[in-house]
Amino acid sequence: MATEHKDRLTAIDASFLAQEHQASHMHVGAVILLEGPPPAHEDFLEGLESRLHLIPRYRQKLKSPRFEMGRPFWIDDPRFNLDYHVRQTALPAPGTDQQLRQLAGRIFSQRLDRSKPLWELWVVHGLTKNRFAVISKTHHAMVDGVSGVDIATVLFDLSPIPPENPPPARGWTPNPEPSQAELVAEGVKGLVRTPLELAGRAAHAVQHPRSSVNEIREAAEAVGEIAWAGLNPAPDIPLNQPIGPHRRLFWVRSRLEDFKAVKDELGGTVNDVVLTVVSGALRRWLRARGVRTEGLEMRALVPVSIRGEDQHGQLGNRIAAMRGPLPVYVDSPVERLRIVSEAMKGLKESKQALGAEVLAGLQGFAPPTILAQASRLNFSTRLFNMIVTNVPGPQFPLYMQGRELLEIVPVAFLPDNHAMAIAIMSYNGNVDFGLLGDFDAMPDLEHFGGMLEESLAELLDVAGKRKPPAKRAAAKRRGSAKNGRPRTASRS
Repeated sequence: MATEHKDRLTAIDASFLAQEHQASHMHVGAVILLEGPPPAHEDFLEGLESRLHLIPRYRQKLKSPRFEMGRPFWIDDPRFNLDYHVRQTALPAPGTDQQLRQLAGRIFSQRLDRSKPLWELWVVHGLTKNRFAVISKTHHAMVDGVSGVDIATVLFDLSPIPPENPPPARGWTPNPEPSQAELVAEGVKGLVRTPLELAGRAAHAVQHPRSSVNEIREAAEAVGEIAWAGLNPAPDIPLNQPIGPHRRLFWVRSRLEDFKAVKDELGGTVNDVVLTVVSGALRRWLRARGVRTEGLEMRALVPVSIRGEDQHGQLGNRIAAMRGPLPVYVDSPVERLRIVSEAMKGLKESKQALGAEVLAGLQGFAPPTILAQASRLNFSTRLFNMIVTNVPGPQFPLYMQGRELLEIVPVAFLPDNHAMAIAIMSYNGNVDFGLLGDFDAMPDLEHFGGMLEESLAELLDVAGKRKPPAKRAAAKRRGSAKNGRPRTASRS
């Protein structure tokens, strides 16, 4: 991966640091369920250490120059200790999924220590059904969802049989930690480089006036679309209230084939169907809380990857944010899907994503205090009601030291005044909805999970694709026989 000692954070990565407060943590992660007993602690560390050279950012920490001389740097951590980042814990008997959810909620309630590399792995023993779990937590400044999927394929194997002669762990010698004088000097270089880069752009504009005018016009239109969207704040609903630092976690498992069946029968994309399922669940949840939904259209912040094919495997964030509709005012699931599909198609054809990228580029030239303000404007929580992020994962089984990865539950983050976020990830034919909620504001998070199942079932019924209970049970038995082990239930 293209990560070096004294790399400067990108504007987008630095914005996630600026947005982190006592109650709004900016780490993301996953609850990963695997079959079998967990490996011994030493074996786990040895396997991870043998691959750390593939993700060198995991041995780097933040260092900020004084006098606000530019964004922070990634530097090698001379005191890096793998034992600090990999923790072992166990659930008390009986070791249920509910206990695992409570543990994960407590883990995601704690901020990462910025004086160390910004990640943790928790290996959880004591689960029922011959399983163990790995809970991962990584700061959003380090990695986004798509590159996180790439990292997962690096850390796991494609075969249940580990290599007979695994490559030995590569030696690692950290670079000397730079002094504040060196970091300030790097910051000065950045300030000097800025007018030169601007001059280069100006020279390009002189030499190619027509293309430059078109680029400027497109950029202006794109930023204008974001500004226009900002004039229409998201509606005020019970989800948008002050939050505390404590979290609840719940997840719902479904099948990718169900989303594809709805798409094929009713139109749209798989992501459109996902947003429609979320809209249907939100409609039920709001009405259960006594909120009238007539004329109410919520907005979701939908992160969209702008990572190119040549950028896979690189850490850091290459994302743009679009505000997608959640038409909770619509009773018909078919009509909800139509509205979501048309709106998302229009957003993709609009210049919102380009506008977000232009703003991020402009922020690259801003000192940290201005950058912090700009990041809040570009990521204003007034513009959306909740985060809904959908990450496509690998559609083949992964393994860790011979243990099959059964389920990946993605975990997003809660910005200020947002009581719930939904992260969705597909893996090996299944789709997991990871629900993260504020502990006090979302005591009914599990009930919302049931509403997601009801919303998907409603779409399958309309599409004529829902199997009767007897057929669903028979299909589950066939899947168990095919895989040689019992399948997990649809709700974990």
